[in-house]
Amino acid sequence: MEKREIGTSGIKVAPFSLGGNVFGWTINELESYNILDGFVDAGLDLLDTADVYSTWVPGNKGGESETIIGNWLKKSGKRDKVTIATKVGKPMGGDKKGLSKKYITEAVEASLKRLQTDYIDLYQSHEDDKDTPLLETLETFNELVKQGKIKAIGASNISGERLKEALKVSKEHGLVAYQCLQPEYNLYAREQYEKEYEPVCRERNIGVISYYSLASGFLTGKYRSENDLSQSSRGAGVKKMLNPRGYKILAALDKVAVEMEVSQAAIALAWIMARPGITAPIASATTIKQLNELIKSTQINLSSDAVDLLNSASKYNTI
Repeated sequence: MEKREIGTSGIKVAPFSLGGNVFGWTINELESYNILDGFVDAGLDLLDTADVYSTWVPGNKGGESETIIGNWLKKSGKRDKVTIATKVGKPMGGDKKGLSKKYITEAVEASLKRLQTDYIDLYQSHEDDKDTPLLETLETFNELVKQGKIKAIGASNISGERLKEALKVSKEHGLVAYQCLQPEYNLYAREQYEKEYEPVCRERNIGVISYYSLASGFLTGKYRSENDLSQSSRGAGVKKMLNPRGYKILAALDKVAVEMEVSQAAIALAWIMARPGITAPIASATTIKQLNELIKSTQINLSSDAVDLLNSASKYNTI
């Protein structure tokens, strides 16, 4: 399987990332192990998680996803077969948030302990922290790289301008620099990434690992009307996509999926993978059947006609 480098980090990964947000949320620990085993056994390697997963579940305090992955790593012995990407900065309760030296230093130790590993391959700032100087944040990441606790860094939920500013600070001070961006990007949500982020990432050779790659499930094709929204807890977030443009995207996905004999989800992911500069889209699975459908995206070569059809159906207002 083709491997893609995360920026210029030297870390190469398969072009599909497994989302760990469902571990300890919509699937339990044993079910999570099955998904993780199936993912790695298929020759894939990039696991996406965060310390904050899944604080939103009643009774959870955060760290549940990392803990499950850590237990699986210990049980399976597959640490050398995966690239672990986790994140820091989102509120974990009390003053546990942000990108200060004090907090990052504490948070990385907590993540390493939960993951039961000596190092994190890709450590990402989960959201921008304008109360902490970029220099302080980047100096802290730089020290962690020197200590061997992290291999590379990335950023998520940061503006294009702040990303450029962070890259400038790293260059001026000889510090480790962000190697990838984790933005929202999919067939429905194209505009912000393509206008604000894509030019910067392409010019600076920044890897891109997209989240909401299936638009909260809309691009799987299971939401066709408001009556379908009750199928999932994510249904409410899909309602806004039930519009003429959304239906046009679904029709295009249906057509290509039928022609290639795969799911709409696999086509939606393959479209992202075919975009220049993309490292890997993230998607999560709660069953082996779902996982296998998503994995097929890595084996799809979309024709130029298919790409044109999907691009045309999903085009946004450029005026």
